[in-house]
Amino acid sequence: MKFWLTLLLALQCALPAFANEAQPLAEDPVVEKRLIGISAELRCLVCQNESLAGSRADLALDLRREIRTLIKDGKTDSEITDFMVSRYGDFVLYRPPVNRVTWLLWFGPFVLLIGAVVVLVRMVRQSQNSKQPKGLDAAQRAKALALLQDTDLPK
Repeated sequence: MKFWLTLLLALQCALPAFANEAQPLAEDPVVEKRLIGISAELRCLVCQNESLAGSRADLALDLRREIRTLIKDGKTDSEITDFMVSRYGDFVLYRPPVNRVTWLLWFGPFVLLIGAVVVLVRMVRQSQNSKQPKGLDAAQRAKALALLQDTDLPK
């Protein structure tokens, strides 16, 4: 028991030796603020459902480093966004522009919904307008009466 307590105490004392010093958050807070603002509007190409600012993928780290370099080179936010779009396409934007390429993306769900409503209305109207016999004709009525009056059925 004494051995295990000594070993546990030795391990706890050794753990701080493996700790690394925290890297500074930003060399220039203004650059980092712009970086976060720009990368929040861009999609991570690996995660696809996460912003570039929040992603921990290696590609996201590289893209943030590239954006930081462009900011330090004096590029405006729109120039940086245009650079990313020219390199990766409209997919990199969280809010892609409405143009001929993205019409299906923007309006496709509404077209499908309208199409489904039209099909549903046609089906309901067709089932209501279908001609179903309202009653029995004379031959069918006679046959039904004969079946009802048949006494040979087991009780």
